[in-house]
Amino acid sequence: MFSKEESRKLRQEFWTSYGKSFPRKWILYDTKLKGFSFKFHFDTKSALVALDLEDDLEFRIKYWEKLVALKSILLDDFLPEAIFEEEYLLENEKEISRIYVPLEQKVSIHNKNTWRDVMEFFNEKMSLFEAFFEEYKDVIED
Repeated sequence: MFSKEESRKLRQEFWTSYGKSFPRKWILYDTKLKGFSFKFHFDTKSALVALDLEDDLEFRIKYWEKLVALKSILLDDFLPEAIFEEEYLLENEKEISRIYVPLEQKVSIHNKNTWRDVMEFFNEKMSLFEAFFEEYKDVIED
């Protein structure tokens, strides 16, 4: 077990190390679309990259319908392992819509031996997510 402070330091060390290993400006929240963002997630049990739709329900529905229409392109040309969940419940009980790709191996942010695999996974999968977004942004926001 790690104390909260030890856990916080490990998390900070991971993200600092990731930024140095893969220096790049990610889109993440800078999509210019309300409630539409990309996220990295890494905790003591799993890692994933996600495209989250949250905030305003009207925008969430609008973007979800566009993304479902593009689903076959995303799956065929970019991320065949992507999972679409129109109603995804976050730990804080907030409901969002999420498209995500989980890392299919046991990892933990507390285990430095898994960090390299997670970093490479994040870099590869988020690059593909962003490439899809850049190519189809006009369709999504139309």
